[in-house]
Amino acid sequence: MSLLRVLGRPMLASMFVAGGLESVRNPKSVAPAAEPVVQPVTERVAVLPDRTEESVRLSGAVQVVGGLLLATGRLPRPAALAVAATLVPTTLAAHRFWEVDDPSERSAQRVHFLKNLSMLGGLLIAADDTGAAPSLLWRGRHAAHDLRRDAHLVRRSVRAGARPAAVAGRVRAKLPG
Repeated sequence: MSLLRVLGRPMLASMFVAGGLESVRNPKSVAPAAEPVVQPVTERVAVLPDRTEESVRLSGAVQVVGGLLLATGRLPRPAALAVAATLVPTTLAAHRFWEVDDPSERSAQRVHFLKNLSMLGGLLIAADDTGAAPSLLWRGRHAAHDLRRDAHLVRRSVRAGARPAAVAGRVRAKLPG
């Protein structure tokens, strides 16, 4: 693994582990802000808890586990996707700068919104990072390409060997016995 991955993944994950722990320990502090985003989501997704505090705690737990997996390099791609999935509603709930009237508070919330947007971009890059190993899709495509090439070479060699064999067979058939 490259030095950039070894250093970068824990750095990216640190905010999610810390924030997720806070959400797990104290969901009541963020539940009022999360309410406008959580309720519409829980109405559409039946597996999510109905209570906002439980949804906040679940989101925090996903952030902690995903952050730790990402930081340690264990299942980093699914971990990054899981954390990214929690970041979208978190950002929409906590940093609604468009609803703030005070210019200084609006500016601060916009900065936090853009910070989370930047972290989402980093998570998407991490989710796409194969660690310098070819992805399964790439390996599958190249294996199929190699099989087609091998089949073509076998077909050509069979044809090339069949012509002289056919000629030799005809000549042998004409020779007296």
